Amino acid sequence: MRGYGSVLFIAAGLILTGCGSKQTAVQATAPDAAKPVEVRIAAVIAKQVPADFEETGSFIAEESSDIAPPVAGRVIATPVDVGARVRKGQVICELDHRDAQLKLDQAKAQLEEATASVRQAQSRIGWTEGAFDPNKVPEVAAALANYQSAQAQAKLSAADSTRYANLIATGDVSKSAYEKARTQQETAEAQVNAARQQYEAAVNTARQSYEVISTSRASLDSVKAQLAQAQKGLADTTIRAPFDGYVTARPVAAGEYVALTSKIATIVKIETLKLDLQTPEQRAAMAHMGDHVIARVAAFPGRDFEGKVIAINPSVDPNSRVFILEARFHNPEAALKPGMFATARVMLPGAVQGLFVPRAAVVRDKTTDSNQLYVAENGKARLHVVSVGVADESGMIRIMSGLAAGDTVITNKQTELYDGARIETVAAAR
Repeated sequence: MRGYGSVLFIAAGLILTGCGSKQTAVQATAPDAAKPVEVRIAAVIAKQVPADFEETGSFIAEESSDIAPPVAGRVIATPVDVGARVRKGQVICELDHRDAQLKLDQAKAQLEEATASVRQAQSRIGWTEGAFDPNKVPEVAAALANYQSAQAQAKLSAADSTRYANLIATGDVSKSAYEKARTQQETAEAQVNAARQQYEAAVNTARQSYEVISTSRASLDSVKAQLAQAQKGLADTTIRAPFDGYVTARPVAAGEYVALTSKIATIVKIETLKLDLQTPEQRAAMAHMGDHVIARVAAFPGRDFEGKVIAINPSVDPNSRVFILEARFHNPEAALKPGMFATARVMLPGAVQGLFVPRAAVVRDKTTDSNQLYVAENGKARLHVVSVGVADESGMIRIMSGLAAGDTVITNKQTELYDGARIETVAAAR
């Protein structure tokens, strides 16, 4: 029994000795005892850069039109497809035009008939154009000449009768000669009355005929209006592009019946685009009309698109506390598309201090979807989440937030680091 107890004591001592050795090994592999990571560092560079602020927004077409048919009808052709570029006036849809063509033919026939009626009425009095003067109508002119001749003859007869009356008192002429002269005067006066009546009748007839012409011309004008309406009805069956642009939708096909409320196609104009930037109200006093704007989109990494501020919404949304700042971009190559999301910098007057670090110092964390870098601080790596701007001419990237002037950043081995990791500087980055 005494020997058995000694064995147990020795075994227990060996177990304790083993546990002590294991604890020492764990302590030896603790983070504080780990070998420092050899890294390269670079100083944060501060320099003057143009003042600006960054916002995001979406591009929209300067003009967009949902085209509806001016008349209802059945579609017989759709000569354009989605994505096609169209010119102003180009046919984008055709409707059945048989009824419209028949109405136009009928209106043309009515126009010919009305024109013939006007010409016939004019020919009756020999008048065509200009202000109406009944005395210029041939029948009236003849009656007027006859009336004036009768007046002249009556005046001559009256003079002869007066002369004979004076002569008969002296006995120079016979009474029968005087009676003959008086009879001629009375006959001449009767002829004047008859000629006057004929002239007045001719004038009345001419005026009545002119009224017929006026009525015929009014009918002609009405028929011309009907013809113009019929021509428009036929033209409305051919639907054309209202401006140069691209077809983004064409929901109809041949054989469909479309109403006045139907959408034939959607056309957008993208030679110039507008970018609506959601801007916080704190920046309302910073932006001005005409400010230069530089935008980037995911489709063209690293490419700058330049525009100008053309409108600043005077009201702020009470819920989001933002206002819309609108910029216009020329887009001759159609590289930008309506709906594209963009990050834009609005360039302001003056300059501010910008902080720049080598591009290698910034890493993208896919898990948190953020930009990160490590700052060398008292022999340890400190993790900073930063907001980045654009790179300068030398390739240094601007840090908008998350870093201070005078910091020193680590430019390599970020995958081996964590916040608080021990580091050892082996060289400064160039």
